[in-house]
Order: sequence, then structure tokens, then C-alpha cells
Amino acid sequence: MSFGPSRFRKILIANRGEIACRIIWTCKEMGIRTVAVYSEADRDSLHVRFADEAFCIGSAPSAQSYLNIPNIIATAEIFNVDAIHPGYGFLAESAYFAEICEACNIKFVGPRPAAIRLMGDKVEARRTMREANLPVLPGSEEALKTEEDALRCAREIGYPVIIKASAGGGGRGMRVVRTEEDLGAALQTASTEAAAAFRNGDVYIERYVERPRHIEIQVLADEHGNCIHLGERDCTIQRRHQKLLEEAPSPVLTPELRERMGAAAVKACQDVGYTNAGTMEFLLDEDNRFYFMEMNTRIQVEHPVTEMVTLADIVRNQIRVAEGDALGYTQEEVLIVGHSIECRINAEHPRTFAASPGLITTCNLPGGPGVRVDTAVYPGYFVPPHYDSMIAKVIVHARTRDQAVARMRRALEAMVIEGVHTTIPLHREIMDDAEFQSGMYSTKFMEQFMLRNDLGKQN
Repeated sequence: MSFGPSRFRKILIANRGEIACRIIWTCKEMGIRTVAVYSEADRDSLHVRFADEAFCIGSAPSAQSYLNIPNIIATAEIFNVDAIHPGYGFLAESAYFAEICEACNIKFVGPRPAAIRLMGDKVEARRTMREANLPVLPGSEEALKTEEDALRCAREIGYPVIIKASAGGGGRGMRVVRTEEDLGAALQTASTEAAAAFRNGDVYIERYVERPRHIEIQVLADEHGNCIHLGERDCTIQRRHQKLLEEAPSPVLTPELRERMGAAAVKACQDVGYTNAGTMEFLLDEDNRFYFMEMNTRIQVEHPVTEMVTLADIVRNQIRVAEGDALGYTQEEVLIVGHSIECRINAEHPRTFAASPGLITTCNLPGGPGVRVDTAVYPGYFVPPHYDSMIAKVIVHARTRDQAVARMRRALEAMVIEGVHTTIPLHREIMDDAEFQSGMYSTKFMEQFMLRNDLGKQN
């Protein structure tokens, strides 16, 4: 496919770190100038250095900088940008922010505000997907109002159940309940945690699947009615519902199951009029039955594994769709070649998982065939304590999964970051783990892996 010159002259990136750099790289290729915004803690960050222009929007706390909508919009107007790319996290799934952008005649690089709001409410999203004939786990039809409602619903669907935050994500506001006696306390804890994390204490309940795979489908949709998927990512390896490692394609999906899940995700997007990039997340049970879990209305942290196996540039697609272009290719033209694995490298102690901010004294990043590193760190960079602890993503691509595992092992051995603790040793151990190498694992993997390797006792 080929496109003419970009219609956007300048894009403001309302984010930081590696995803801000990632967006800058694509904008440079497209001939689009970029504006970086940064907090006082990020004054020396790489996204500030590599953007064409940069402006400080507040002090270190996110609420005073990366979540400060008035300051971001004012900066966008001062620098006369055409669009704002929100990346992931922060304001990426804020329907309010998208509406403010629209009101100020600034294009939001993402879906329409109505779609963000619809999918941001997990209860409403479940109802909508059920109406679109997507399989959904049995659970409450609306947010739980009382403990009696929760008890009634749990009895109907059977234990174990899981309580989830309606506006949630990242494992916050979630509790697994195995007995009726534990339901009341879990409900209160989940609601309190959800209110603190999302300013919304609403929770719902659904059947808990014991040993599922976490499979997500990457979708792209333009404003002309075209919608495709770019295959799946397997995000099953998680700790406390936080993803640690992703791969594409999934080791357990057959071509037929991939086609069914992809087609279901595309149809659901078309039914709700979704546009731009998005991710449909599913649970896959041990009998290969899949169930809609939630939709993320933004680019994902793990998008590189999809890019590696499809050669797609998802950020470029996001921008082109925001400019009003058609996707330019069909589902039949999407090819999935080889295997890709991504390891998220966090500034954390690899055994206790305690955060480890501080000065990076040594930084050697791996290279060679089939290795990509998305990062914003360098020797002399200070990892601030104010934000998420992820400092890099190591992504590899090879012809087979076994070759990708070997390539990742080699890449991790060559990666040296000193001055702070990192999870590099943890990922090296995962690469050597027989269960991981088999590909036959579930969301219980990390729990069992930590027991096998005597990890996390101090956490």
C-alpha cells in the first residue's frame, strides 16, 4: 500500500518514556513534526531530546503533569498542533480528554469519545458485546448495588467467582472468591480499591475460569467501514494480573480458532462503529472456548510482537486513520510470519519485585538479527519513582517459537543495566523454564514458577 504526504503537520505526544519515543520514530518517518510534553522529573528524558519541540507541563506527580488536561491542551494550542497522540496509560482511555480535543479542533489519535466511554465501562461493554453475539462469561448484568445482589448472582453462576472493577484495569479492584463466606469482605475490598484507583467504586461479578489463557486480538478500523485484525497476542504470563511477557502467535491457537476469534472481534467492532486501533481481550478455557473480557481502546504496551510478525506499523495506522485515510489493505493481505516474544523489563528487584528507582550507571542494549529494544533509558538516566517501573521492552522475532526463545535468551544475556535492580534475571529464568518452553501454560504459570524457584517470599 502507498499513501501521499501526511495531512498532519505536527502532533503532540501526551505521554512519556518508551511509548513517546516509539511514536516519535514513526512521526519522523512520516515527515510529521512532534511536540513532547514532560514533567520536571522527565526534563532529561529521551522523548524530550528527540522531539522537534518540547514543553514542561508540570511537576513530577502525574496529576500535575501527564494527567493535567488544561496544561496539555494549552501547550497544544501554543504549538499549533493538528493532533494529539495519547500513547497508553495516563489519558489514553479518557473519553473526556478526547472530547476536549474535539472541542478545541485538535484531532485525538484514537477512537471516538463514545467508543472510549462505552468500552471503559466494563459492565456496559459486556452487555454490548453480548448483544453483538460475542461469548461473554456468566455474571452480573449491571454494577452490584448491594451484598445481597452479589450473593444472589454468585449462587446463580456458581463458585469460584471473580469481582472486578467496572472502570478497572491492571488487576486493581479484582478479587477471586471461592466461598460464600468470603464474598462480603472481598466485595468491600474490591470496591474500595477501585474507588481509590479509578474514582469509581462500581464492581461487577463473573464466573472465574481456573486455568485460562489470556488471548487478545489486535484490530484496526478506519472511518470508511473497513475493519481487520492482525492476529492474536498471548498475554497469559502475568503476576497479580500485570503482564510480564507476551508472544505472537499464541502457542495454542489453531488457524481455525484464530480465524474464529479474529472474525468475532472484527464483527463486534463493526457492530459498535469502532474506529482506529483497539484490542479485544479474551479468556480461553481449557476446552478452547473463548469469552470476551474487555476492550482496550488504545495502543497496547505489547503491540511490538504484532508488528514483528505482520510487518505492520500500528502507530502509522493510527495516524493515517485519524487523518481520515482508509486502511489500504484487506484481511486477506495480512500475513503472520514467524514468532515474536516480548519481555517487559522493569526497574524492580527480580526476586522481591520491590521498585528500584535510581541512577543507571551502565546500559548495554542487545542487538543482532531479529532483536528490537523499545526504551528511553541510557547511561546516566535517573529512573524516577513517580511512574510505572517499566524501563524497556525486549522484543525478538524468529522463524519458529523455539528459535525465538533461544534468541530472547541471547538478547537478555547481552542486556546490561546497572545502578538499579531490574527483572532481566527473572526473564532469563523464564526462558529456561521447561513449562514455558513447552508453550502449555496458563495464567497460573507465575504462581507455580515462583514456587519452583523460591521467589517473592519477601514481597
